[in-house]
Amino acid sequence: MRRREFITLLGGAAATWPLATAAQESGRTYRLGGLSPSPRDASHYVAFFDELGRLGFIEGQNLTIDGRGYGARIDRFAEIAAELVKVQVDVIHCAGDAAIRAAQRATATIPILAITDDMVGSRLVRSLAMPGGNTTGMSILATELDGQRQDILIEAVPGLGRMATLADSNTTAPPQLQALQEAARPRGVELSIYPVGSPDEIVPALDAAKNAKAAALNVLASPLLFANRRVIIERAMELRLPAIYQWPETAEEGGFAAYGPRLVQLYRDAMARQLVKLLRGAKPADLPVEQPNKFELVINLQTTKAIGHEVPAGLVLRADKVVE
Repeated sequence: MRRREFITLLGGAAATWPLATAAQESGRTYRLGGLSPSPRDASHYVAFFDELGRLGFIEGQNLTIDGRGYGARIDRFAEIAAELVKVQVDVIHCAGDAAIRAAQRATATIPILAITDDMVGSRLVRSLAMPGGNTTGMSILATELDGQRQDILIEAVPGLGRMATLADSNTTAPPQLQALQEAARPRGVELSIYPVGSPDEIVPALDAAKNAKAAALNVLASPLLFANRRVIIERAMELRLPAIYQWPETAEEGGFAAYGPRLVQLYRDAMARQLVKLLRGAKPADLPVEQPNKFELVINLQTTKAIGHEVPAGLVLRADKVVE
């Protein structure tokens, strides 16, 4: 892994597509509905709404944000999706497979702007280039990156024999978990999977992993796990478990390490632009699903010291950012 890695997807065209040609209608107020485990005041949503304002959609002027679905429990997604359809929002923004499926079941006509692990693999869209239906957005390469994070964590904990994986049972498919176990085996690592489906299952899962002598923790990509990252960071710290996360921002907030695209940047630079196209009348079936093309490794040395662990110098030197 290089200090910074870039991949080109969809010919690099996604970053340069112009906004939809039609402007917003004068005097009209647009309605946006959300469906996500993260609260509305999360940093990536703040950046999202700020960028919408810069692009001409300003809350309180020509944009109304229906916030009932932000910070919602997964078991309420179907109910809230139906409510958003009933009040006729112009676009439903969804984070994660569970939210997207709830919105797709509720409507086949209202555009859905989605961000999740693998839009094609989860059969949420037909293809990246031509999604079809009423859903488009961002597919974040979670399957590939979860494996890369596992490799980084094995390198970060020399001599690792047992590793735990915290997985969202609403998001991560069994074949993906099996692939992680098979990849760990040649490295001499025994990988145990701890699935959770709700916030109250997280701490017991972490405690079970520690009791089973796991010496490291891979927190898989998941809106649920991200929304509850403070709980995971604090419990992993108490258990002295080196843990790796999907978003670089999580390591900056106290996580041991993280590798992936920056969530705030994805929302500010891509999701906001896509939403503006949809609000201006673009059809989601015609808007290609985008993927991130920049990834960062962040290591938090404050956390490594707090749990009594020393990261190999070579890995620290390759990090894009080190929190000291």
